[in-house]
Amino acid sequence: MRRNIVRIDEDKCDGCGLCATACAEGAIAIVEGKARLVSESYCDGLGACLGECPRGAITIEEREADAFDAEAVAARTGHAGEAPSPPAGGCPGAMARRLRTGTGEPSTPASAADGGEAESALGNWPVQLALLPVAAPYLDGADLLLAADCVGFALPGLHRRLLGGKVVAVACPKLDDASAHAEKLAAILAARSVRSLTVVRMEVPCCTGIVRAAEAALAEAGSDLPLREIVVGIDGRIQSDAEIAPAERGA
Repeated sequence: MRRNIVRIDEDKCDGCGLCATACAEGAIAIVEGKARLVSESYCDGLGACLGECPRGAITIEEREADAFDAEAVAARTGHAGEAPSPPAGGCPGAMARRLRTGTGEPSTPASAADGGEAESALGNWPVQLALLPVAAPYLDGADLLLAADCVGFALPGLHRRLLGGKVVAVACPKLDDASAHAEKLAAILAARSVRSLTVVRMEVPCCTGIVRAAEAALAEAGSDLPLREIVVGIDGRIQSDAEIAPAERGA
């Protein structure tokens, strides 16, 4: 099949290993002092490694390649359900982490009268969908919240109202590659036992793209998971909150 995949220029590569750290799927390894693509089927083609290379040795090209195999990636990197640790010296920002608040009950914010601040209800890291590792153990049995990135600035009390008990993935349906997001989400749905999917978006028309990406991912993964759509107005109010029935998806 023809698809996007990583290309490594070995003449430019200095073997620093930052790309291998950034690749949550374990598609890149340092071999004889150079970064090498371990297997085409391990590379999702989304390019999380691009920004980590200080030498500009990594690009994304479209060519004939083996299909991305989410199950093989999970078997390679999961290690009986545990997310892999990045190699020493690499950037820790790409490492999957369950935060201290976990993914349990919503946190209870301190009241204004107490003069305190609300506790974070964020239970996972990273949160960008493009960086979310398919093999992250916290995805098993998760209630996944896919949020348009503007929601975090528009919706008051986001942590208290929506984040508690959820695994969060953030994306922009207007500025990002929607097809890449759909592919990544489909890979997660196919490889992990996600329990439900909620999409929260802004009221503006372009933001419906994140719902379309979720619907495409569910269709590609052959999943009949419950899909809930929450629409937030630019005034910060929730305008609607409803489930999209399987028959209505993609309509």
